[in-house]
Amino acid sequence: MPVRKAVSADCDAIEDLLDQLDYPHTGGFLKEKMEMIFQNPLVSLLVYEKDGKVVAFMVLEFLVQLGLKGDIARIGYFSVDNNFRSKGVGREMEQYAEELARERKCDRIEVHCHERRNDAHRFYYRQGYTESPKYLIKLLD
Repeated sequence: MPVRKAVSADCDAIEDLLDQLDYPHTGGFLKEKMEMIFQNPLVSLLVYEKDGKVVAFMVLEFLVQLGLKGDIARIGYFSVDNNFRSKGVGREMEQYAEELARERKCDRIEVHCHERRNDAHRFYYRQGYTESPKYLIKLLD
């Protein structure tokens, strides 16, 4: 399987993929954030490698649910290189995430996907996701 856990050497490739996802200028803090993820057992940073090149990445968070038997896996960030979209890379990564979620006793995967990302919405619907409206956010200064 071409999906593996990310390592520090993947930083530049992940920075490029974040830029494609409309998160530019992450170079000043990305390595530090990656190190934080590597130290956190409830978060996985995954990459998809094709011919020795990282062409996709995903952040998968595991949330313990106190009032439910199953826990939740949350896709925090997910980007496939523009040149590799619609070639099965995203589907393989999402299936891998689903396997990890099942291993961690999760009974669902959730993802917040901004309303402007229509192509991503179509992808998630094809993978069996349904909309669960009402996502609230409070920005902190």
